[in-house]
Amino acid sequence: MSSLINTEIIPFKAQAYHNGQFVKVTDADLKGKWSVVFFYPADFSFVCPTELGDLADHYEEFKKLGVEIYSVSTDTHFVHKGWHDASDTIKKIQFPMVGDPSGQISRNFNVLIDDDGVALRGTFVINPEGVIKLCEIHDLGIGRSATELLRKVQAAQYVATHKGQVCPASWQPGAETLAPSLDLVGKI
Repeated sequence: MSSLINTEIIPFKAQAYHNGQFVKVTDADLKGKWSVVFFYPADFSFVCPTELGDLADHYEEFKKLGVEIYSVSTDTHFVHKGWHDASDTIKKIQFPMVGDPSGQISRNFNVLIDDDGVALRGTFVINPEGVIKLCEIHDLGIGRSATELLRKVQAAQYVATHKGQVCPASWQPGAETLAPSLDLVGKI
């Protein structure tokens, strides 16, 4: 399997549940702004609501950075609505919950478990040009952190706007960055 880093997202169209409505979402919706596509295995499950609740709790911080979040599972948009109505944790979600019952979007991002018909825990940060800048895929039992994802988005945005600079490990906004050069080799 080849890396998706620095590749353009593959066109898709899907139905989503968003702010009490069923809406259409396409790859075009991800362009022109930073986006996070956040795959998870299934609605009405165990680790998934903890992750989505964590994202919902930090959603305003992502919005301040000009980032839209799209959660995606192989459930339908109808199931997303049912889960939203039934769970206090999921009721907090204000970002689009995309249905991928055919598994096509999950296949496009190389996270579909074909035999089970569910997606791995995949996180993708996509720049305004529709190019994947971060790809992180977890096994089903390993939950993700919205705070760490927020930091990674900030780093991706910094690198995109500060040519020739890179963000070292655990970088936080306002901290020192690096300008790779021959002078730095062996000095870090």
